[in-house]
Amino acid sequence: MNYEETVQYLYSQMPEYQRVGHTAYKEGLDNSLALDAHFNHPHRHYRTIHVAGTNGKGSTTHLLAAVLHEAGYKVGLYTSPHLIDFRERIRVNGEMIEKEFVVDFVENHREAFEPIMPSFFELTMEMAFLYFQTKAVDVAIIETGLGGRLDSTNIISPNLCIITNIGLDHTQYLGDTLAKIAAEKAGIIKPETPVVIGEVENNDVREVFLEKANKENAPIVFAEEVMDNFSSEITKDGWILNNDSYKNLKNELGGWVQSKNARTVLTAIHELIKMGYSIPNQAVYSGFANVVELTGLMGRWQTLQNKPKIVCDTGHNSHAIKYIAKQFDNEKFKTLYIVFGMVNDKDTSSVLSLLPKNAIYYFTQPSIERALNVETLAEKALEYGLLGNKYPSVKMALKAAKENADEIDFIFIGGSSFIVADALALYK
Repeated sequence: MNYEETVQYLYSQMPEYQRVGHTAYKEGLDNSLALDAHFNHPHRHYRTIHVAGTNGKGSTTHLLAAVLHEAGYKVGLYTSPHLIDFRERIRVNGEMIEKEFVVDFVENHREAFEPIMPSFFELTMEMAFLYFQTKAVDVAIIETGLGGRLDSTNIISPNLCIITNIGLDHTQYLGDTLAKIAAEKAGIIKPETPVVIGEVENNDVREVFLEKANKENAPIVFAEEVMDNFSSEITKDGWILNNDSYKNLKNELGGWVQSKNARTVLTAIHELIKMGYSIPNQAVYSGFANVVELTGLMGRWQTLQNKPKIVCDTGHNSHAIKYIAKQFDNEKFKTLYIVFGMVNDKDTSSVLSLLPKNAIYYFTQPSIERALNVETLAEKALEYGLLGNKYPSVKMALKAAKENADEIDFIFIGGSSFIVADALALYK
């Protein structure tokens, strides 16, 4: 098989949860442990950092990878989902995994892994672990897929655990309260392993983390409480951050939520330095200022063009959308146009209730099986006073928005990672 055929094999034999939903979800670690044993536990050959949370995992992992890269480390990065190319999930120092490695991995090992019947995520995770060993990385930053306690990645023994935040998402798997979801995410906390908690908006959530950390004798740090004299100011070029250790630190990522992600990463850097990592100040400044170039991060309040300004963002649940809605207030425009679509297992009501009513909507749907039908979305949006036309594809919706927008207008594309993926493919 060539590369394209190999990726299609992975999709068809081991369906990807993000694209097809519940039928691809496999709970538990049995498959991951069996795969890991077959490959002789490759993740034990390098240091790891484990990152969980409802939102902000991608920004946090990429920022941390950029800083460690600039500090001189060879850094593996495993994230999901990808937006355009499957290989975005597996990178070393910002470079995607080679197509040849993907092909050879499947051809050389399919007889061993097919009887195990792993999920798409389980198999690609093990591919990443093996690739990082082959490339002799110094440290790999591993992002969880869904949850934490029973997530496939929870077989590693990391130097540091990071939990970015807790919001209501994937409630059918993780629980219907913030405390229940926090308990699942807290499952990545390991014995005597430091853990950084990025954001806590609920005291019940805080108590869940404290209880789990105490049980595991794991030192726990809450970024909101330990970051001395932290302040942030958003500008047209991103955030300017200040604390006692870093003055006028520029964060290239411009989304409203990035101030919180940055504080989480700076706290994590402090913990890594305490345990012996060498991270000079210049590496922090350079990593934050050049994270997109260094890591290939896409879809985080990303500007696709100007006149009219077009921005996309992968935020897809109420916890993320509230920050996106706030971001609109920071933009200057005559008319706001929103190209919007969702997947069918999200809480549409909580999301739609946060969106501005003074925008013109171009409702659409992503090109995946999990797509929420555009007719259903538009009908539901009416209940919240959101008005607009319906389009069967992102391409058609964006084309219509651009035809109607003047140079001083603003077009936002979002609602789902897969809406953004469809848009980015048009700009590739």
